[in-house]
Order: sequence, then structure tokens, then C-alpha cells
Amino acid sequence: MNDALRRAMYDANLTDQDVSVKLTVDPKTVRRWMRGQIPHRQTREALTRLLGVEEDAIWPELRALGPGNGRPAEIAGVYPRRGSISSQNWLTFFESAQSEIGILAYSALFLAEDARIVRLLREKSDRVRIRIALGSPDGTNVVERAAEEEIGEAMAAKIRNSLALLRPLLEQDGVELRLHDTVLYNSMYRADDQLLVNQHAYGIPAAQSPVYHYRHSEASEMFDSYVASFEAVWSRGQVRSTT
Repeated sequence: MNDALRRAMYDANLTDQDVSVKLTVDPKTVRRWMRGQIPHRQTREALTRLLGVEEDAIWPELRALGPGNGRPAEIAGVYPRRGSISSQNWLTFFESAQSEIGILAYSALFLAEDARIVRLLREKSDRVRIRIALGSPDGTNVVERAAEEEIGEAMAAKIRNSLALLRPLLEQDGVELRLHDTVLYNSMYRADDQLLVNQHAYGIPAAQSPVYHYRHSEASEMFDSYVASFEAVWSRGQVRSTT
């Protein structure tokens, strides 16, 4: 939650509906800002003018980017590690999808263990295409990744646990599962035009590695490159039966 933004709106006597009207954006977009999403630079400037506050007061993390906040427009946010993203934020992320959800990881056990997220995905499966690509438990690259993290056979066990926990979801017609034997330089989580990319670093668990939040736009390059990578892994994955 962006408490500073909430306080500024309260001090300005403005609701999320008021802000959406004055900035000509969807109220859901304003609520996403209130939950921590950082707007694009021009929108931030309009919002801070409306609220009568300095940008640093609402988004102090932007100071590190220097004058002009030289972050590409398609980068909506950066998290120092996956573990800093709350379960509610993951839920909100997937909840926003209207047509496409994609998950590419070795195990994604942290999602499979979250009953609310699994239930949400199951509810969406009748109208949203859901594709899940997990590592093959017996694949050579899963073995190598486990060796990097010095966790022995735990990686394969995590994948099998995920498959067991996801079984009710995977039985839905709108859900596709494939197992890959690919070196993953990052895990990816897609909700339509949003993409969370969890970097992988040698010897560092994914939960402790940075996550970049991309948002598709007409000028997107990184978003499109990551989506192309997802599709490449997907095309090489083995279709896995849930029976």
C-alpha cells in the first residue's frame, strides 16, 4: 500500500473516483496506484499537481533514478526480491487479467501453496487463457539448478508438490500445463499487458532475487522480448496430462 499517496488524497479531500475523473483514468487504475503501482512520469506529474505535493513525498524510491527518473516507461516498478511482493499483490496482479495469464518457472510453489490464488485462477479459467510451464522434475536443468542452490533433490520435490497442489486447477478446460527442461535465466508471470520478471542469480534462491514489473506499451521492447522468450520455452515444453 502507498500510504503516502492515500494521505495526500485525504488531505486534498479527493477520493479515488475524484482522481480518476480529474485525470481521465479508470478508477481501477487509481486504486492500483494506491496499492503501490507507480504511474508513468507524465501521469505522476499530473497527479502531484492535483494533490499539491512533491513527487518524492509520494514515491521516495524514485530519488535513486536521478533527474527525469530515467526509467524506461515500460518499467512500472522494481522489487529488491520476490519475497517483498505480498500475497495480496500477487492476487491483485492475476485478478487484473482479462484474457491471458502465463506462468513460467521451475516450481512456482509459492503460488501453488496460496489457496486464494489457486482459487482465483480456477474461477478465471472459463474466460481467461491460463498457461503454466514448470520444470520437468527429472530434467537435467532442474538438477543443475538444485545443485546451484545446494538443495539436492528438493527442487524436484517442490515441482511435484506444485503439480499436486495445482491438480484441481489443471483439470479445468481453460488451463494448459507443460513441463520444460530449459535453463531459466528468470521466471515470468504474466497478466495481459503486465509482466513480472523474477531474475535468477547463481546460488541465490529466486525468492531472494529482484523482480522487474513491466507494462506493455506501443514503445515496449523489453516486454516483447520477454514474451518472446516465454513463447520459445512454451513451444518446446512437453504437454503434461493431469490424469
